[in-house]
Amino acid sequence: MNKQISKRSFLKTVCIVFLCLASVNLSTVFGETPKKRPNVLFIIVDDLRPQLGCYGQKQMISPNIDRLASDGVVFSKAYCQVPVCGASRASLFTGIRPDRKRFVTYYTYAQKDAPGAVTLGEHFKKNGYHTIANGKVFHHDDDSTQSWTEPHFEPTGHWRDYQLPENIELQNVNSGPAYENVDAEDSIYKDGKMIDKTIEDIKRLAKTDKPFFIAAGLRKPHLPFNAPKKYWDMYPLEKIDLADNAFRAKDAPDAAFHGWHELRGYFGMPKKEEMPDDLARKLIQGYYACASYADAQIGRLLDMLEELNLKDNTIVVLLGDHGWNLGEHTLWAKHCSFNTSLRAPIIISVPGMTKNRTSDSLTEFIDIFPTLCDLTGLKKPVQLQGKSLMPALKNHEIHIKDAAFSRYHDADSIRTDRYLYTEWTDDDGKCYARMLYDHQNDPDENVNIAEHPDMAKLVNKLKKKLDQIRK
Repeated sequence: MNKQISKRSFLKTVCIVFLCLASVNLSTVFGETPKKRPNVLFIIVDDLRPQLGCYGQKQMISPNIDRLASDGVVFSKAYCQVPVCGASRASLFTGIRPDRKRFVTYYTYAQKDAPGAVTLGEHFKKNGYHTIANGKVFHHDDDSTQSWTEPHFEPTGHWRDYQLPENIELQNVNSGPAYENVDAEDSIYKDGKMIDKTIEDIKRLAKTDKPFFIAAGLRKPHLPFNAPKKYWDMYPLEKIDLADNAFRAKDAPDAAFHGWHELRGYFGMPKKEEMPDDLARKLIQGYYACASYADAQIGRLLDMLEELNLKDNTIVVLLGDHGWNLGEHTLWAKHCSFNTSLRAPIIISVPGMTKNRTSDSLTEFIDIFPTLCDLTGLKKPVQLQGKSLMPALKNHEIHIKDAAFSRYHDADSIRTDRYLYTEWTDDDGKCYARMLYDHQNDPDENVNIAEHPDMAKLVNKLKKKLDQIRK
């Protein structure tokens, strides 16, 4: 009997110690032991390049994203898995890599390509969070609806969101113009309306005892470049710089390029010709205006967290779903394997842990899911293929991995600290094109050195790493 009591006492003591350690672990992140798990505000911005102040870039004005960065860690070498909206988001929200048949195009559904996989929102919902999706989160509103406690919210109206009658008429006949400038308040467009609703959600959920996971998906700066006039006025047309390398990279294969059909489909765009400089400046002005419009909406969310005293118990994640081209290598939009399409911003702010730091660790979008699990104390689903970024959030000098991988149709890419290597293979696995760029000596990727004899050993090494991922 005494031995049984002693054994029970020992087990009880072990349990108490374990619970105390778990409590201490949470308190190191959020101060004193919180009454509930930390909230998560997940902001995803469509087509956002890392051309932001916090990334040391010029021209584009982003004070609110920069403000978030001052409280967080900026990941300078973050790479999407697929440079197209639907596939990128499906991979991100399941934590699973793409392959030749999974997560391929913009019309990808996570629930179809990865049936049975638990999504990020669903995982938080199953673990006691009130989950909400507003705006463009998954590419399709009806994808993985089990992820959300409340029905997904999308403001009414056509996704192109024109406000001027002449543009709406053009849309009904054709596809409408590539940009619109309206002298109106922010709420005239879908992103403003979506943020209005998200703010009301935060106010409502702040009064409950349940933690929230809110995903807010901003459509801008996706085409068409529609934004209120005050954001256009921030960028005088005569001060807009064109891409420094508006030419095809030397020795790059034809497979690396596309005809930027997404942009050509809009009214007034050249159908086959190259982009004229005056039109290029107008489009860049419109992209910047939309990015600053999105930045202002993000600022409204950050203001609300502070106003409601939620900042100290809310993790904020911000990312663009992939990069975007503004004339580099003659390309516009995404859909390619150059760094301009594959690299995107990731910023993570964790109360009590992060503060105005930049991490040069290679990072992949599939790392977000396991990171948020670690930050909130949730068990990781077995499907996850990324690595937690939590060590780099605690110490920005730590490198999580030595390579990041992306793919688009036949192209598989690997990014190391110094190089970006891409190869195109057919259905039988035979390589029919490749390119290699040395980011130390050629950061803009203007000269493909994949066929240089002195690069053969490196190309073979990178190819083997790609083969491991493909298998």
